[in-house]
Amino acid sequence: MTEQKRGQPKTRVGVVVSGKMDKTAVVAVERRVPHPQFKKIITRTKRYYVHDEANALKEGDYVRIEETRPTSKLKRWRLKEVISRPGAQ
Repeated sequence: MTEQKRGQPKTRVGVVVSGKMDKTAVVAVERRVPHPQFKKIITRTKRYYVHDEANALKEGDYVRIEETRPTSKLKRWRLKEVISRPGAQ
């Protein structure tokens, strides 16, 4: 039997908006898209539930997340890296 090749998982960059759950954080990802009719650039925000094994994420952290197999009812993403933290130089 041959081994299946998997593609690269989707990655997104966003801001942690909630870190109150156990091993879970909520990350808001913004994207800028043109309005279908008026062509003005508008901002769309989507929230992703992210698996955070170490409970390391705090509100305001700028993170990169990647898609993974379902971890729970809502979690389909996991933490890849913390890009920056507020107040840390």
